[in-house]
Amino acid sequence: MLVVRPAGSADFDSLMELAVLSGRGFTSLPEDEPTLRERLALSEASFQAGVAPLEAWYTLMLEDLETGVVDGVAGVKAAVGIKRPFFSFRVVTLAQSSPVLEMRFDHKALVLVNECAGWSEVGSLFLRPEKRKGGAGRLLAQSRYMLIGIEPQRFSEMVLAELRGWFDDDGSCPFWEHLASKFFRLDFDQADLMSASTNGQFILDLAPRHPIYTELLAPAARDVIGKVHRDGEAARAMLEREGFRYQGLVDLFDAGPTVAAPRDDIRTVRDARRLRVKIGEDAFGEEALISTTEVSRFRAVRAAVLIDGEAAILDRATADALGVGEGDHVRVKA
Repeated sequence: MLVVRPAGSADFDSLMELAVLSGRGFTSLPEDEPTLRERLALSEASFQAGVAPLEAWYTLMLEDLETGVVDGVAGVKAAVGIKRPFFSFRVVTLAQSSPVLEMRFDHKALVLVNECAGWSEVGSLFLRPEKRKGGAGRLLAQSRYMLIGIEPQRFSEMVLAELRGWFDDDGSCPFWEHLASKFFRLDFDQADLMSASTNGQFILDLAPRHPIYTELLAPAARDVIGKVHRDGEAARAMLEREGFRYQGLVDLFDAGPTVAAPRDDIRTVRDARRLRVKIGEDAFGEEALISTTEVSRFRAVRAAVLIDGEAAILDRATADALGVGEGDHVRVKA
């Protein structure tokens, strides 16, 4: 059985392995030991309410209980843009006209903005390639919303997700090569690591302050604005099924799209029910997403459950995986 659980300091080796597998452009999983160890420490403190609510960053691990192998990672930030700006490019339309010539033109342009300050963020979703079928990704993705739904007040009324932008088969990033690198004068990997491991002051110092007309860009860069990485299409589809929508915002480095949704309208947050546990002898009923009801003891699985009024009848293996017993409560999303 697969279970989603809080990350801890003992998960460093697994997290580093996933970071290596994630490849270029996965900013939230840098191959940097101090950054990953700090993230694990912050996650432990977040689950135990040991940090200020807006500074919490919850990291979740997908573990195979039979093998003990960690197959994936995901995260939820309580708020972005609080201690450091959360810059994006907004894609805008600038209209220009000449009555004398009786002509009008609409120009697409990129404008630096910091619109999402204070929003919560779901992200860092990554699974081992061999685990991307069979529902593991869905479990890991939805577990983030089950966590949010336990205590919604810990999170913002708006929730965003940034999707990785386009990289060519040779690993190059057209948007970075043709635009962003002109302002930051760094290798992509160096800028990506600095973005993840510093306070982001270099972005504030160097990012362009004036609109950039997309018609002036090389077609290779212009054509990938808002385009999702080939490995991110499934993640985007899952986000859209939950109610997330493109916001007209793209990443400064790779032009990947930002999607967002009101917290209380996210399907899993909205539809999950709090039910009392009953233990049955065998697994029966329809498969559903099931989680605990306490942030500090968070665990989530997909398993068979029979809903009987206000009771959720689970088999013993499912109850043990969740760490719950007869009379405890769980949240269930059918």
